[in-house]
This record gives sequence, structure tokens and C-alpha cells, in this order.
Amino acid sequence: MIIRKGNPEDMTGVLSLIQELADFENEPNAVVITVEDLIRDGFSSTPLFHVFVAEVESTIVGIALYYYRYSTWKGKTIHLEDLVVKENMRGSGVGFALYSEIMKQGKKDQVRRIEWNVLDWNTPAINFYKKSGAKILDDWRVVQMDEAAIDAFLEKN
Repeated sequence: MIIRKGNPEDMTGVLSLIQELADFENEPNAVVITVEDLIRDGFSSTPLFHVFVAEVESTIVGIALYYYRYSTWKGKTIHLEDLVVKENMRGSGVGFALYSEIMKQGKKDQVRRIEWNVLDWNTPAINFYKKSGAKILDDWRVVQMDEAAIDAFLEKN
């Protein structure tokens, strides 16, 4: 297994894993981005995200996609958007290797926090994160407005 920074040529494999995650989360029609979007947004002069890929026999079997945020309490932080491993590779150490790479990147960048979301029914992931020393903040709620909600808000206001 090789863990490395992703490149534009990897985006077809990255998108495939993003879709696999959407399927796993029972949101198979939620993914609207394209390979072209990923290339544009991840590899411009001001990239919106970075990605590590796990590769086995020249096939991408896992990704850790992240971006930088700013906390008014902590300063620069990393947001781990997705950590995905192909279903047939789960339990093989791929997820741990990608997770470790994110922690190393955070240390290298001197961030004071790395954060991500996990669904409350994803017990294997929750157990993995707790075992690694991560805190799960039960008293916080994720708040989102999708495109339709943004449009509706703007039409009203």
C-alpha cells in the first residue's frame, strides 16, 4: 500500500470513492460534483481542498480529503471532509494509514485542531475515533443550508 498526495489524474478514483460513501450513507443521488470540478477545485493556484490517496496495485482504495479552516479560538485548523475506504478493503489498515497521514499533516502544519463529522449510526467509525483518542462532541449539532434553502432564504429576505 502506498499513501501519497493525490493529483489530478486520481480524481476519477476519488470521485468513485465519494460516490461509494454517498451510497453507504444512504444518499446515492446526493453527489453532484464531477471529475472536472475536483480537478479545478483541488489543483488551482488556490486549492479548496487537498487529498491523500491510498493505492494498492495502482488502484485507489482509499482517500482522506481535507481543507484548512480558521477557528477564532484556535487559529488554523484542518477539517477532514471525508475518510473513505473501498468496502472490500475495510479492516486492512488502509483507513488507519490515511487517518495517521492526516494527523501527521496537522502536526507538520502546526494546527491546533483537526475536526470532522461522523454519523451517529456509524458505530465502527465512532469506536475507531474514540479508540484513537478523539473526542466526540455530543452537545454540538451540525447546521447546514443546502442550495434550495439558500435560495429560499434569499427570496424571503
